[in-house]
Amino acid sequence: STFLITILLVTVGLLSIYSATYDAGMSSLFFKQLILACIGLLSVVVIMFFPFRWFRNMATPLYLLNNLLLVIVLFFGEKAGGTIGWLNIGGVRFQPAEFAKLSTLLMLAHYLSNKGTDIRTIRDLLTTVGIVLIPAALTAWQPDTGTASVYLALFLGVLFWTGFDLFILYFVISIPLVIVLSLMGKMQFFASTSLFALVAAMFRKKFLVTVSAIALIVMIGYLSPIIVNNLKPHQKDRIVTFINPGSDPRGKGYNVIQSILAVGSGGFAGKGFLQGTQTQLRYIPKQWTDFIYCVPTEEFGFLGGTLVIALLFGIIYRAVNIASITDNKFMSIVCFGIASIFFYHSVINIGMALGLTPVMGIPLPFLSYGGTSLILNLFVLYPRKVFIRMPTEKRLSMSEVPP
Repeated sequence: STFLITILLVTVGLLSIYSATYDAGMSSLFFKQLILACIGLLSVVVIMFFPFRWFRNMATPLYLLNNLLLVIVLFFGEKAGGTIGWLNIGGVRFQPAEFAKLSTLLMLAHYLSNKGTDIRTIRDLLTTVGIVLIPAALTAWQPDTGTASVYLALFLGVLFWTGFDLFILYFVISIPLVIVLSLMGKMQFFASTSLFALVAAMFRKKFLVTVSAIALIVMIGYLSPIIVNNLKPHQKDRIVTFINPGSDPRGKGYNVIQSILAVGSGGFAGKGFLQGTQTQLRYIPKQWTDFIYCVPTEEFGFLGGTLVIALLFGIIYRAVNIASITDNKFMSIVCFGIASIFFYHSVINIGMALGLTPVMGIPLPFLSYGGTSLILNLFVLYPRKVFIRMPTEKRLSMSEVPP
C-alpha cells in the first residue's frame, strides 16, 4: 500500500541521515528528522478527517497566503547556502517555497477544473502561466533556481494531463536536452537533433510546423556552445563543470566526483551499514541533503539504490493510478501534479548523485534532511482516502481525464 511504501522510504531516509551524520557531532540532525517524521505521519492521520472539498475551497486563500510569504521571506528571511528562503516564526523555521509548490498545484487544479475552462485556449493558457509564474519568479529571486524549476516541471505535468498539445510539450522538454548534448560535442549535437527530428515526424503534424520545429531545435543546439563561450567566466565554469566534473576536480566538480565514487564503490550488495568509506570519512559535503542517495547506494550497493528507486516509483505510480481512475477532475489534476513533483525531484536528485543532472539543491522525497519538505511530502498522501471510497471498476481513458 501507499502508506507502507512511505514508511519504508522514511525509514531508509532516517537510516541514511543517521549514517551520514554518525560520529560527526551532528547527531541532532537525525533526531530532528525523526521528530519531524512523526509529526508528518501524524498530520496524515489528522488531515484524513477533513473533507476533500475543503482543499478546493481553500485553494485561492492558500495560494495568496503562500505568495505573500514568498514576498515576506525576501525581506525578512534567513539566509542559508546563499539563498534567503527560510522564515523563523515563534522558533519554527520553515521554507515557504516548499508549501508554495502545493498551493500552486491546488490553484491550478481549482482553475482548470472549473466548468468551461480549456487549457488549449489562449485565455486559460495565459491564466495558468500567470498562476505558476508568480511563485516561480519569487522563488528564483531568493535565489533558489532549483526549487523554481520544480514549478516548470509541475506545470508541464498539468498541461500534459489536461489535454495540451503533446507536440508543443515535446518541443519544450527537448530544448534543455538538446542544449546539454550539444555542449558535449558535435557528435552529440548531431545525434540529439536527428533523434528529435525522427520523433517529431512521428507526430504527423503539418509539414511546415514539423520543419519549423526541427529548424528551431537545430539552431538552438548550434548556438548553445557559441553562447556559452561568450558568458562570464564564472557562469561558463559552472556549465563546463556540469558537463565535465573532472575539469575542476578539487573545486566545483569535487562534490559530483566524490558522489559518483561513493555510488560506484558500493558494488552489488554494498559495504554494510555505517561502513561506507566516502560517507563515514565525510568526503561528500551535505551528504544528508543534496547527496543523500550516495549513502544507501554505498552502504547497500546496487540493491539499496534500486530499492530506493523502486519505492519512489511505487509512490509515483500510485498517484498516477488514482489520477487516472477518479471521476473528480480537481482530484485528478492534483494527484497527477503530485506525481510530477515527485518524479522531477527523484530524477534530478538521483541524477545529481550520478553526475547526470546539474547540482540544483533539490531534495530526494522522504529521504533528504529537511523538515518542511518531509512534512509536505507526507501531507500530500491524503488523496488516498478519497481513492478508497471510489469504485475500482470505473476507469477513464486518457482522453476522458479530465472530462
